[in-house]
Amino acid sequence: MTITEDRPDTAAPDAEIGKARRRKEDQRLITGRTRWTDNLTVPGMLHLAMVRSPFAHANITSINTDEAKAASGVIDVITGEDIKDVQGVNANAWPITTDQVTPTHLPVAVSRVACAGEIVAVVVARTPAEARDAAELVDVDYEELPAVLDLKEAAADTVIAHPDLGTNKCAFWKLDSAEQGSGGDVEAAIAKARTDGIVIEREYRQQRLIPAFMEPRSVLVDPTGEQMIVWSSTQVPHILRFLIAATMGIPESKIRVIAPDVGGGFGGKLQTTPEEFATIAISRRLGKPCKYTETRSESLLSGHHGRDQWQKLTLSAEKDGTVTGLKVDLLADMGAYVAIVGGGVPVLGAWMFNSIYKFPAYQFNCQTVLTNKTWVDAYRGAGRPEATFAIERIMDELAAELGRDPIEVREQNWITHEEFPFTTVAGMTYDSGNYEAATAKAKELFGYDELRAEQQQRRDSHDPVQLGIGVSTFTEMCGLAPSRILGQLNYGAGGWEHASIRMLATGKVEVLTGSSAHGQGHETAWSQIVADRLGVAFEDVEVLHGDTQIAHRGMDTYGSRSLVVGGEAVVRAADKVIAKAKVFAAHLLEASEDDLEFKAGRFEVKGTDKGLAIGEVALAAFAGHNLPDGAEPSIDADATYDPVNFSFPHGTHLCAMEVDTETGATTMRKYVCVDDIGTIINPLIVEGQIHGGLVQGIAQALWEGAEYDENGTLVTGSFVDYTLPTAADTINYVSDHTVSPSTTNTLGTKGVGEAGTIASTPAVVNAIVDAIRSFGVNDVLMPCTPERVWKAILTGSAKPAEGEREAAPHFDDGAPNQDNPDTSASTQGGAQ
Repeated sequence: MTITEDRPDTAAPDAEIGKARRRKEDQRLITGRTRWTDNLTVPGMLHLAMVRSPFAHANITSINTDEAKAASGVIDVITGEDIKDVQGVNANAWPITTDQVTPTHLPVAVSRVACAGEIVAVVVARTPAEARDAAELVDVDYEELPAVLDLKEAAADTVIAHPDLGTNKCAFWKLDSAEQGSGGDVEAAIAKARTDGIVIEREYRQQRLIPAFMEPRSVLVDPTGEQMIVWSSTQVPHILRFLIAATMGIPESKIRVIAPDVGGGFGGKLQTTPEEFATIAISRRLGKPCKYTETRSESLLSGHHGRDQWQKLTLSAEKDGTVTGLKVDLLADMGAYVAIVGGGVPVLGAWMFNSIYKFPAYQFNCQTVLTNKTWVDAYRGAGRPEATFAIERIMDELAAELGRDPIEVREQNWITHEEFPFTTVAGMTYDSGNYEAATAKAKELFGYDELRAEQQQRRDSHDPVQLGIGVSTFTEMCGLAPSRILGQLNYGAGGWEHASIRMLATGKVEVLTGSSAHGQGHETAWSQIVADRLGVAFEDVEVLHGDTQIAHRGMDTYGSRSLVVGGEAVVRAADKVIAKAKVFAAHLLEASEDDLEFKAGRFEVKGTDKGLAIGEVALAAFAGHNLPDGAEPSIDADATYDPVNFSFPHGTHLCAMEVDTETGATTMRKYVCVDDIGTIINPLIVEGQIHGGLVQGIAQALWEGAEYDENGTLVTGSFVDYTLPTAADTINYVSDHTVSPSTTNTLGTKGVGEAGTIASTPAVVNAIVDAIRSFGVNDVLMPCTPERVWKAILTGSAKPAEGEREAAPHFDDGAPNQDNPDTSASTQGGAQ
């Protein structure tokens, strides 16, 4: 893999933006000088172990803690009853409807548990080992209750996850292009196509996934000072601080939250967790510092999960392949509780199912339901991978129905580069893009025509190893914003971000950012931006983040928002520094501000050799000896940026898969992706983000899946059964990019952190289906294991083995219930 520098055409030869710098953070991370939460100690620190329910649904009839309290090193054993008035609550910050049914989620259960892994007691001991050993001695009696685990059963309310609520239906949310005036009537479009066009109906299953970040979650609380300090392995220190104050009654000014080095998150650490609130409550109760660090099995069991949807799509088109309508019926599992943004995650897909295509009519219906499984929330991509998977799969089905090349059908229907900005049928305005350029480059790098020729040759010769080619042309919305729109969607927070720049007297620069990194490379990228903007050395910029006492304002990191929102706040703060410094420089140089120009870090008087470096101005301001009248002795600046729109990266991903039709084994032959993420700050970081994202998306297609048994026990509770890929399981990917700068921010940047995950899953599944379509297969259940592929070939369908798969959902729109994806249908000209 060769990383090339990618500077804008207008950049100076020594510009930092576009330079493939190694990350500043890596030296300490790879040499073991990290500050993980579990590495931290404070005097007198105690350790916690959680006692968790083995049942998916049960009443707690009694808890006997006597034997555990008598164990070696144990300080106390605390139940939910002991702290029920002080433990706070796990909040849902995005109720998607005003009548959303939201069960109360206590950090430590008091009388009933609603999923396996829910905390019922906490052991406090002098060492982690003593705490874990004593946790085994806590005797809990349960009255087991019926549990609902199947999405269809949950939607039918045959068994109720929370009996006090009387229903499993959490919320119903709808977007209709005709009703909001952004398009036509989808039912009319479908009805017309049944008579004189094409209708494709498919159902797809998004399996449940586990974020499986590298560093398990950990929290350390010290309540002994004037301020309570909370160290947590979290993506959201500012949000955590707010919710501690809002739900536990502690003044926000008395709370300091620090996210030290955080070892990955993928959305799995944007939660405010039961463990955090329990640790805070117990630490305050005892007046002692307390730490909790989860085991890997606890992480897989009780950290929130992702995806878990049934998707029913109906696509209508004219006989020539021009799409005319798209209807989406979504059934989404919330798990036992509605997580911090859990209800909103499937709704985010509402604006992405139409993707890059010019559908004239569109409807999106989403029913969220409660089950007795681990709660579900954002996982890398959060609603957008699910939408992209479904639309890219059904676009392939349309191409197959027409007997045409899948790229050709996409080209016929996508937004052309001349049409930007383009307002979609979902009401979203895409500001820039060039799908033609990305696809052309991807096809060239992939050798598309040659591989299609090889595919045909293998089919003609009845080769037992067939070749499939998968296509995924995607876009996504990044940078959750603007705040005003989020308010209209009932989202509990804003979409802004904050930055401060401190110009030190020694010429160094401190950048404070509200974005909180957990592996993205903020310290490096922000340094490059500031170095270019202020004309200072890259090495002279220090980036501070993840501490609410230092970076006191922020909305944190998720949804590929850091660069397009947080980075823009940094740019605006830098521009304010320059504007303030210009006043000082004009005074010191005895010149008019209009006669000064700022270039390469210096203010110079036009037409002369007189000038001052910005560091010299910072020193003069610090000294305060010769200030402009009325000026304060500082050129520091703050900026808060609230975007006017999302950003919309896009790309084309092509995958070649070989499928052994005698065994079902699949082998990835080649993978090419060309992504357009606007202006690239650091190509090395971008390459890492894309490759990491690709592996996660491919893993969903081929390997990963969280599975429960009939009792609600997670049977993939270790890495023995939850099969994450290793480097040995992957190939070398070919990646490149095109550049269509965003028009909604100064740098022209778009998001990249989720692109690989969003695009790769449908590319892989499309390739597998393409390889075996001649056997009558139009879907394979993810993960596409050899067994599932072989069974699909054997039966000429994606029909699962008995008991292998949940039944498809029944929607209340009059559509028939269909128990497996093979009951999908396509009609042309009204004929089945």
